[in-house]
Amino acid sequence: MTDRVCVGAIAGSFGVQGEVRLKSFCSDPLAIADYGPLWTEDGSRSFDVRLTRSNVSGGVGVRLSGVATKEQADALKGVQLYADRDRLPSLPDDEFYHADLIGLTVQDTGGAVVGTIRAIYNHGAGDILEIFAPGRKSALLLPFTLANVPTVDLAAGKVVADLPEGLE
Repeated sequence: MTDRVCVGAIAGSFGVQGEVRLKSFCSDPLAIADYGPLWTEDGSRSFDVRLTRSNVSGGVGVRLSGVATKEQADALKGVQLYADRDRLPSLPDDEFYHADLIGLTVQDTGGAVVGTIRAIYNHGAGDILEIFAPGRKSALLLPFTLANVPTVDLAAGKVVADLPEGLE
């Protein structure tokens, strides 16, 4: 597990006074301001976040400390922002931060290694695990449901997957 979790990304500038449009990855998009300061991926910069608008083209409008001009805001487009893990809420036993799942080994119900979780996607119908297996031409895409993934063992660094017929 990492000390920081990606909670959003800067989608671009908003207006001419240094506001940015922030795509929040939080279940409550407005809660992103509660987890500050937010850090760049390399940890070289941090920003205090103040919400200014609740719905701006698929994101939220925010002011970041140290960003006062449109040019400064434009330069941050695409930057992912991370919150310290201890600032985030704890989760129930059956919920996980994506950052905790990426990199885990995936085993089938017989214990054979299937691959490693490389990414997690959600296009609106639920999370999908992208499982990379050396020697395969393409990654496996497995819906992250209790039926397909009955066991997640973060301490052991693995998940057990009951692969649907034809996905093996």
